[in-house]
Amino acid sequence: MEPSILQIHKLSTERLTLIPYTIPICTHILNQEFDFLKKMDLRKGRGWPDDDVLETLPKIINNLSEIEAPTGFESWMIIKNETSEIIGDIGFKGFNQKEQLIDIGYGIILGERRQGYAEEAAKALIGWAFEQGIVKEITAKCLTHNVSSIHLLQKLNFKKVKRDDIFLYWSLPYGN
Repeated sequence: MEPSILQIHKLSTERLTLIPYTIPICTHILNQEFDFLKKMDLRKGRGWPDDDVLETLPKIINNLSEIEAPTGFESWMIIKNETSEIIGDIGFKGFNQKEQLIDIGYGIILGERRQGYAEEAAKALIGWAFEQGIVKEITAKCLTHNVSSIHLLQKLNFKKVKRDDIFLYWSLPYGN
């Protein structure tokens, strides 16, 4: 079974809203054209987009260009409800249909870290993904020295399954 076109326009939590990236949104950001944000009632967070976002956007465009429309198994912007500011992104690198797994990644701008936003966004997106009924496992990786990501993945019940000189690899099977 493969993912269908995303039927929702956003995911909401107590403090955050997640909105899926589209190719036009990514293109505007890469071109430093931010007028589109006003039309979406959004604002740039201080320091957004950071270098990590700018580096990731071409990959997001590539993933989105391979599908008809967003399915939710791509990347999402993280918006702080209180200020309507974009403070990061979270998402998946597409859906592995054969193994029924997805790989999650996330990033929060420097000034908004250590406030629980990544955890709140990850819980919402993980819950949504498993609710789709086609995901058996979510994987993740982080740098071996990234203590914040290690703690977050442990809080989210991911289990470390492998390591190499650079990365730790994590798994969260459905039902855990």
